[in-house]
Amino acid sequence: MRTTRSVVISMRLPAESGNRLKRMANRHGWTPSDASARLVEEGLRRSDFAFVDFRESPAGRQAYIQGSTLSVWEVMLLVQSYKANVSAVARHLKWPEAKVQAAINYAKAYPEEIESALSENAATDFEALKRMLPQATELVSRGAPKG
Repeated sequence: MRTTRSVVISMRLPAESGNRLKRMANRHGWTPSDASARLVEEGLRRSDFAFVDFRESPAGRQAYIQGSTLSVWEVMLLVQSYKANVSAVARHLKWPEAKVQAAINYAKAYPEEIESALSENAATDFEALKRMLPQATELVSRGAPKG
């Protein structure tokens, strides 16, 4: 997450929460201050955008649509392929239109984040994917059966 200016805010946490925060920071190679800033930013974004949550992924923490396995950038890939037809995307995903619109709203608010993920996806070939996900199997179409 991008930050420009910052402000120092002091807060008290229960000891166990502080320990969990330090463990999370260590796991990601962040300082506890960076980890707490990220968690606060994610919490603010959750409260600003319906249906948006944040999760770990092979590419780092990303915005996801609640109740699904799709990140916002993946929904935007569908939105692009359906030429921004929200109803068509919603039918494709078997979702209410509000969930698709939530992804669009988030993408409009954080275009650099989403464009970066879309660009990274476009540049990823199968070999790069297999390094991230060793269980990946390439499926090759052999054409329509004859007969």
